[in-house]
Amino acid sequence: MGRFIILVIALAALWLLLSGYFDKPLLLAFGTGSVLFAAYLARRAHIIDNDSVPGGLFPGLLLYWVWLGGEIGKANMQVIRQALAVEPKLSPKLFLVPNPPKSSVGKATFANSITLTPGTVSVDMRENEILVHALTEDLADVAAITDMGRRVAKIEREA
Repeated sequence: MGRFIILVIALAALWLLLSGYFDKPLLLAFGTGSVLFAAYLARRAHIIDNDSVPGGLFPGLLLYWVWLGGEIGKANMQVIRQALAVEPKLSPKLFLVPNPPKSSVGKATFANSITLTPGTVSVDMRENEILVHALTEDLADVAAITDMGRRVAKIEREA
């Protein structure tokens, strides 16, 4: 029952964030109905488990998202500099980084974090490493990406 409630809260927060409707009672009622119906379907399909609704990850993930937002901003500035440069110094590169998270949620979070960061894309995810494509040599910072993986693994251990 606890995972069901966590799922309902997460879906409601996502709906509110994406819809932006806070003052229209009819739309709030439709949103509530949608959230409850989606959570009911997930429960009935037996897909509410530790991987799909990792309740213990939420507190650490909030702080991680704040940190990731800063990293996305810094990488954004590097990509903007290259996009506006008269002679961009693009040097595409493929490289492997360790994949320290153990759960499928942790691995997916890490791979998606790499892809969300401008100038880098997770190309292939293996058991213990991720193949990453970077736009420039500066963005191909293995140490920074490895630190990102360590942060995700730390959230996992705390959960």
